[in-house]
Amino acid sequence: MKKKVEVKEVRTGLHNRRSFLKLGGLAVAGTGLLLVGCNNDDDGGGGNTPDANQLPGIRNGVFDLGGGDLGILTYAYALEQLEADFYTRVVNSNSFGSTFNAEEQQILTDLYNHEVVHREFFRTAISGVLQDEPDRVLPDLQFNYGGLNFNDRLAVLNTAKALEDTGVSAYNGAGRYLTTPDYLVIAGKIVSVEARHAAAIRDLLNPGSASFAGDDIVDANGLDPAQMPSQIISAVSDLEFITTPFTAMYLE
Repeated sequence: MKKKVEVKEVRTGLHNRRSFLKLGGLAVAGTGLLLVGCNNDDDGGGGNTPDANQLPGIRNGVFDLGGGDLGILTYAYALEQLEADFYTRVVNSNSFGSTFNAEEQQILTDLYNHEVVHREFFRTAISGVLQDEPDRVLPDLQFNYGGLNFNDRLAVLNTAKALEDTGVSAYNGAGRYLTTPDYLVIAGKIVSVEARHAAAIRDLLNPGSASFAGDDIVDANGLDPAQMPSQIISAVSDLEFITTPFTAMYLE
C-alpha cells in the first residue's frame, strides 16, 4: 500500500510540473501582439527611434547583431533560434520515445513548443520594426551539435540545463540595456518562462531535490545570475553549436 501512495505522489508532482509549464506557455503566447504593436506614438511606450549606425545588419561581410533595443532583441532572437533548434532535434529524434519516459517526453515537447513560440515571436516582432529593411533581420542560423548523443538521456538533459540556465542569465543581464519599457515588459515575461524551463530540467535531472533552485544558480539574495551579452555570446560560442558566423560589435 505504501508503494502505491509513493507512485501517486510522484505522478502528481509530474502533473503539477507539466501544468506549471503549460501556464508559462500561455503567458508568453499572450505577449505576441504587444511588441509588434509598439511604436513611437504609444503612450508610455518609450518607442525610441533606433540609432541607424547601430542597426543590425551586414558589416564587413558578416551579420552584426547591432546595438540599442533592436540589438538586444536580435541577440535574444539568436539565443531563441538555438534553443528552438535544439528541442526540435530532441523531440524529432528517432530514439525520443525510447530515451525518455512518457512524462519526460511531454515536458520536453512543452519546452519545444515554447521555444518555437519565442523564436517566431522575435522573428515577427523584429521584422515588423524593420519591415522596410528586411536584410537587417538576423537570418536563420545553422547549428551542428557535434558529438552530442541525442540517444543519451543525461547528455540531452545536461545540454538543456546549460542552455536554459544560460538563457535566464542572458535575459537578466540584457534587461538593463533596454530603453523601451514595452520591450522590458516582454523580456520580463519571457525570462520567467525560461526560468520555469530551467527549473523543470533541473528537476528531471535530480527529482525531489533542491536542485531546481540550487545554490549553484540562485545566490544568497534569492536572485538568478545576470550576465552581459558579451559573456553569454562567449559561453555560447564555447559550446560550438552555432556554425553561422556573426558579430556583436555594439553589445557589451
